[in-house]
Amino acid sequence: MSAHILEVESASDRVWENALLESHLPNFELIQGGPLATETLTAPISKPALKSALERACICARSARDNKAKDIIVLDMRRAHPLYDFFVLTTGASRRQIHNIAEEIDDVLKAEGDVRHGIEGYEASKWIIQDYTDILVHVFDPETRDFYRLEELWSDAPKVDWERY
Repeated sequence: MSAHILEVESASDRVWENALLESHLPNFELIQGGPLATETLTAPISKPALKSALERACICARSARDNKAKDIIVLDMRRAHPLYDFFVLTTGASRRQIHNIAEEIDDVLKAEGDVRHGIEGYEASKWIIQDYTDILVHVFDPETRDFYRLEELWSDAPKVDWERY
């Protein structure tokens, strides 16, 4: 919430200021100040609406592809998992590439207005997990991806054609 402070010196100034505000700024709320005879003008600041979880998961997949990730899969987890709507699974060939994929996905989601709520595995760089509340992004090295085989573990979750979106 942003606030603009408007100082008023006399009662006549207050009447004039109120009329001016009401005629030019009908969506603003006028709040009376304290003993300093100030008034605070507040206006709601709205954040841009986030794209749907599906759209953002596909954005993650495209970002991974643009950074040369392999075996990119987006799983629709809405019926299979109580916490996440989508899993994005990707594989990087090296520690540097795994870091780059994870960082670029974070950057592209930040640009969309999303916030990462957690990250695990960044130091070890075998399996980086990024939590975006309704999307969980997994960036694996090849051996770890082959060992855990999440796409088989969650085989009941439908795959999303992320290149179509």
